[in-house]
Amino acid sequence: MNKYIRFDWAAKYMLRNKADYVIFEGLISALVGEKITILELMESESNREDRDDKCNRVDIKAKDTRGEIILVEIQQTRELDYLQRMLYGVAKTITEHMEHGMPYSKVKKVFSINILYFDIGEGKDYLYHGQVTLKGVHTNDTLQLTEHEREDLRIVAPENVFPEYFVIRVDQFNQLAVTPLEEWMAYLKDEYIRPDTTVPGLIEARSRLEYLRMTPEQRREYDHYMDTLVRDTDVERTKLLEAEIKGRKKGMTEGMEKGMAEGRAEGRNERNAEIARSMKADNLPIEVIMKHTGLTAKEIESL
Repeated sequence: MNKYIRFDWAAKYMLRNKADYVIFEGLISALVGEKITILELMESESNREDRDDKCNRVDIKAKDTRGEIILVEIQQTRELDYLQRMLYGVAKTITEHMEHGMPYSKVKKVFSINILYFDIGEGKDYLYHGQVTLKGVHTNDTLQLTEHEREDLRIVAPENVFPEYFVIRVDQFNQLAVTPLEEWMAYLKDEYIRPDTTVPGLIEARSRLEYLRMTPEQRREYDHYMDTLVRDTDVERTKLLEAEIKGRKKGMTEGMEKGMAEGRAEGRNERNAEIARSMKADNLPIEVIMKHTGLTAKEIESL
């Protein structure tokens, strides 16, 4: 079986020319369900050419058939504040495409597509999608535009303005690839491309992203990246295992200490009860027995 390059590495270090955009366009088109055209791969702090940079982000700007802007972000490493990063990326994209003095009617809708090679939150699905809708607090109806507003603004509803978010949790995909999107997921997760694929983008990926087609230098860099990725994953797993073992030991120690303390207290109670019985048999006053044993009058009477 042919060996293909991981998509996140290829996107950052190999697919940098316009001739390669067709691969990105195939993936995004399969996700949003229409033909997508790449505008540019944005060069920023996320696209540093440092081979030891493990952030491994790639930012892409594209447009759909209506000219709406799409922001694509490929992210490999874990970030606890990634949801805030998604929001920031959308806001930045909107402002970057607005020139000073332009009317708000020129604001374009943004699709934030986030391909994550780590788990974020809890959930069973590999693909999550969300968009903003305006609901009535008391009536639960959805805010709609008037006919005049639709004609004047050339939009159908408020959700045609607000951003949409896609979160792809690559590691959660575990099903048979049947649809174009599922074929893409199989490649994103396992670097597998069907030899008879007809999916746009994957056809080109088969010829351009095969491991053996890389130059010797590219293979060395890629092998180093994969070795580093495996090593870092093992380090993280070791840290989690050590923390788990430490937690169990701490729990056992605390449990033993608690058990010993409870045993000592129970022993003291039994000893005081025996003393109280003896003093009670000698007909000593309850006040005296209470003073020497710490028992209550009710406890002494029950003995």
